Amino acid sequence: MMKLNQNVRTTVRAIGRVLTLGATMGLLSAPALGQWTQWGGANQDFKAASTGLSSQWSESGPQQLWKRPLGDGYSAIVTEADRLYTMYRTEDKNEAVIALNSANGETVWEVKYDSAPAEGHVHEFGDGPRSTPLILGDRLYTIGVAGKMHCLNKADGKVIWSHDLWEEFKGNKLNHGYSSSPMAYKDMIITLVGGEDAAVVAFDKADGHVLWKKHSFKNSYSTPKIINLDGEDQIVTYMANEIVGLDPKNGDLAWRYAIENQWGQNICLPIWNPENHMLFFSVSDAGARGVKLSRKGDKTELEEIWSSKKIQFYHVTSVAIGDYVYGSTGQRDPSFFAAINIKDGKVAWRERGFSKATTVLADGKLIILDEDGQLGLATATPEKFTVHSKVPLLDKVSWTVPTVVGKKMYVRDKKNIMALDLG
Repeated sequence: MMKLNQNVRTTVRAIGRVLTLGATMGLLSAPALGQWTQWGGANQDFKAASTGLSSQWSESGPQQLWKRPLGDGYSAIVTEADRLYTMYRTEDKNEAVIALNSANGETVWEVKYDSAPAEGHVHEFGDGPRSTPLILGDRLYTIGVAGKMHCLNKADGKVIWSHDLWEEFKGNKLNHGYSSSPMAYKDMIITLVGGEDAAVVAFDKADGHVLWKKHSFKNSYSTPKIINLDGEDQIVTYMANEIVGLDPKNGDLAWRYAIENQWGQNICLPIWNPENHMLFFSVSDAGARGVKLSRKGDKTELEEIWSSKKIQFYHVTSVAIGDYVYGSTGQRDPSFFAAINIKDGKVAWRERGFSKATTVLADGKLIILDEDGQLGLATATPEKFTVHSKVPLLDKVSWTVPTVVGKKMYVRDKKNIMALDLG
C-alpha cells in the first residue's frame, strides 16, 4: 500500500518567500543556472559542462567556499539553481533528506523519518543512505538505506507520496543497504527492487501508482540507465547476476547477459558509446566485458567482443573520452588508475598514486577523489596520465563522487559536506 505522509516529521526553514514561490512554479530550474540532477549528471556519464577551470591548484588545493557538518551516508549531491540536495543519517538515528543553500551551505529544509537498516545490514561501512536523489520538475525523489522511497516537494520538502520498496514488493534485502538511485523516463520513475515479478518497478511520477513491474531478477547495487540503440530507447541495468535491457514503455525484456560473481555485487554504471559498444564491469572472476549491440528487426542481439579478468572496476565511477575509458581498477589495494580501450579491452596504461577512486570529467580534466580523501586533478590520453595537483581533502572513507557544476564542486565524506571553487 502507498503510504502518504506517514511517520514523517518535516522541519522547514523558509529562506525567502519569493525564491520558494519561484521554485514551486518552476521558474528557477533553467539549465543556465547549473544542474546536476541525478546520479551521474545530466547524461549519467559523470561529465560536467564546465569551462574555465584552473589547470593546477595551490599546495592547499582549491579554495574552500564553505564547510559544514553532515552525518553518515554515501548519497551523492544533486543540484539545481541555488539548491543542493542529499541524504544522511542523523545523530538520533533517523534518516534525513536535506536541501541546502548552495552559496553558504545553510539548511533550507530537512525531512527526517524513522528508518533503521534492515536485518543483516553490515554496519562496518555505516548505516547512512547510499542512493542519490533525483530532481525532476518541482519534485525530489529519494530512496533510503532500507528501501523507503519518497516523492517530496522540492521547494519545502513536504511528502507527496511514498513507498516501502522492500516491504511492499518483497525485494531482496542487501547486506550493504539499498543503493540504487531512481531514474526518470518520460512520466515514469524507474526503480530497482528485486522482488518476485518486481525486479524493476515503474511508478507514475505524479501520484506514485505502479505503471508496470516485471521480472524476478535479484537486485544488486547499481542504477538503471537509458541508452538509445538505433533509434530505440532501452533501460540497461545490472541485477545481481546479469545485465539486462528492458523496454521502458512496459518493462518487457529485450536482452539478458549473465555476469556473475560470488557476492552478487554488480555496481558500476555501464559505459555506452555512439557506435553501440558497451563496456561493463564486475569484480573477481567476472572482470569486465565489451559487447556490441545491434537491432535485427524487433530483436536486440549482443556480440561479446572481449572479456578480461584484469580489469576490476568495483564501486567507482569512470569516464569515457573517445574510445578509451579512464578509471580506478582494483577490488582491493593496490588500486591503479587505468586507460581501457572500449573496443578491444586492451589496457593502455596503469598508474599508481591513488587508492580506489571516483572520477568526474570537467573542462577536459579528470577530477579524482580516492577513498583515502585525496583529491586529484589530472589529464589523460591513451598515451599518458599526467597528475597536475593532488591534495588531502576529506576523511576516510570518501566513497561519494564529487558533483561539479560550473566552477564549483561539492564533496562530502561521512562527517562533512563542503563547496570548493575550481576556477
